[in-house]
Amino acid sequence: MDFYYAPPSAPCRAVIMAAKALGIELNKKVLNLMEGEHLKPEFVKLNPQHTVPTIVDNGFTLWESRAILVYLAQKYGKDDSLYPKDLQKQALVNQRLYFDSGVLMKAFADYYYVQLRLKQPADPEQYKKVEAAFGFLNTFLEGQLYVAGDKLTIADISLLASVSTFDVVGFKVSDYPNVAKWYANAQKVVPGWEENWESLQQAKAIFSQKK
Repeated sequence: MDFYYAPPSAPCRAVIMAAKALGIELNKKVLNLMEGEHLKPEFVKLNPQHTVPTIVDNGFTLWESRAILVYLAQKYGKDDSLYPKDLQKQALVNQRLYFDSGVLMKAFADYYYVQLRLKQPADPEQYKKVEAAFGFLNTFLEGQLYVAGDKLTIADISLLASVSTFDVVGFKVSDYPNVAKWYANAQKVVPGWEENWESLQQAKAIFSQKK
């Protein structure tokens, strides 16, 4: 399976960890976004939105990391533990994935990216949204070690990629005890954590250069 990605990207790192959990061998193809490799005609032909991550699985092309996670789990999972077949359990996983994309990582982008990429000053109002997102996640995790039920799912994997991104830019995950407990456990139980952390060091270096 061809896998087009940028190592520092949280969505890309999520797919790598999920593939590891599912025993999928990825043919990794790094795209240097800073040099515009994702805008080359051959890649735009594959993915008109020219985004990463993108997979090509026996001629089938798919992008958007959460959609990729669902696809991989449904097609390659030996059982349904990572993405339950039970509709209510599955809906909970989906909700957490949408929360990750539309709330948590949106808060990261709105607060951190504008500083790192656009050199704009920190906006306290946007930081409140980061705190609110972590407050929600802390509530989701009350009394449990996994974000969608009592087992590891692709929602944990996606959120691990995201929360570790906050961690590497210095956000105090420890201020949210349920999240901190989940985060420590996820590092132990999610396959591919080491590669995720290694790639995060590239992200950290990029963030440092942008300051």
